[in-house]
Amino acid sequence: MPLVSPPNFAPARARRPTSLVFAVALGLQLLGACRSYSDRTARALSDFESGRFEAAREQFADPDVTDSSFLSGAEAGMSALAAGSWEQAQVHFDAAAAAVVRHEERALLGAEAVGEELTTLLINEGVAAYPGEGYERAQLHAALALTYLARGNLDGVYVETRRANKLLEGDEKLYDKKYAAGGFAHFMSAVSYELQRRFDEAYIDYARMAEKGVGVELAGKALVRIAKRLRYDDALDGLVAAHGDAATPPPDAAQVVVIAGLGLGPYKEEQTVALPAPGGLVQFSVPVFVARPQAISALTLQVDDGAPLTTSVIENVASVARENLADRMAWLALRSALRAGIKYGLTRVGSEMARDKNNTAAGIAVLAAGALFTAATERADTRSWLTLPDTWHAARLFVSPGEHEIALGAAGGGLARLGRVRLGPGETVFVLARTLGNSVHAHLIGGERLDLPAPTPPPSSSPGSDDSTPKLSP
Repeated sequence: MPLVSPPNFAPARARRPTSLVFAVALGLQLLGACRSYSDRTARALSDFESGRFEAAREQFADPDVTDSSFLSGAEAGMSALAAGSWEQAQVHFDAAAAAVVRHEERALLGAEAVGEELTTLLINEGVAAYPGEGYERAQLHAALALTYLARGNLDGVYVETRRANKLLEGDEKLYDKKYAAGGFAHFMSAVSYELQRRFDEAYIDYARMAEKGVGVELAGKALVRIAKRLRYDDALDGLVAAHGDAATPPPDAAQVVVIAGLGLGPYKEEQTVALPAPGGLVQFSVPVFVARPQAISALTLQVDDGAPLTTSVIENVASVARENLADRMAWLALRSALRAGIKYGLTRVGSEMARDKNNTAAGIAVLAAGALFTAATERADTRSWLTLPDTWHAARLFVSPGEHEIALGAAGGGLARLGRVRLGPGETVFVLARTLGNSVHAHLIGGERLDLPAPTPPPSSSPGSDDSTPKLSP
């Protein structure tokens, strides 16, 4: 794609004053848009972190707050997901996916189409519609899969997990590398296949997890267990050597599966370098991710009086986010350099005009417009999906059919009772959870509830008060 040449600036006497007025007006308009995404959403994020999920959802859903259809749907959807409002979360996530469907289709066309798009915008990424980073779009479809899983729609799980993995593979092709990612989607897909006793297809998903190095502790044991069931004798010895042996559960065994998002992922800040140049200033700005402190490193599941089971990381969202952004940095630097060249040309011409006594006033005006334009437009795009977790965790425990008491809490902290359920032979109960600060917000899905009301979405009049959404403070 040819580089864009700096504009051909006409001499001062040939330029109309309205051109300078337009430049200044444009600069002022862009400066007005420079309030960061983190600033605009601070109140909504505070409500989210405090467990006021309905209040957070309403604010994030307001387009005046997010100024992005993708982020509005993604943030509002994650707020509803944390509250256990699965249908509402699905509606918001679907809206986010619809907002970026064009970008996703281009990503699936191949690296060349994505590369062309990354080099087109020469003014400022922050004033364009935000299509999400590649890893964010993959996470969106994985989160959608979780809503389908919570609602018992296994076909929806397959569609969304495949989409998530295809988007991830597109980024891997674009940057010619492999990410340690996709474990969240693969795990949900594998569990869904096992629920339908399609063990051969579940085996493929677990094998992909092991190959990518994500959630290997869970995937390895599952591979050994399924290899025994399907008599994959040629592969069994190697699997046992790599992952250890795994006991074969009884044919009528029920199971408890935990899927949890822990903490908050990193956020973007602007990093700017200003270089002096003859007659002007060349300024480059790029976004960088800043990690957040994490209060809880893992969760612990306990069923009845058995030994607690600690969750394992199936996807490190923060690590993938930083790596994905680092891979995009070459594109961002190119676009920043193109913009800087145009703006430097403006200030250089203004400086030359100012030295001419017949054009001093016009030259000063051009310099002012150039400085304002540079300050306003050379800003890094610091938008990102703020409510994504730092990591996704999972755990699985096989139990005998019958009545069971389930408790969940932070590793190293106290456990809180989630409820007593009756499980039939082969039945599965899911514990979907989210940690924020020292609090754990958990939802029990499946089984026959024996001592608590059936889960319902929290009422909007008192967000977070639903008994099915325990908040634990270990």
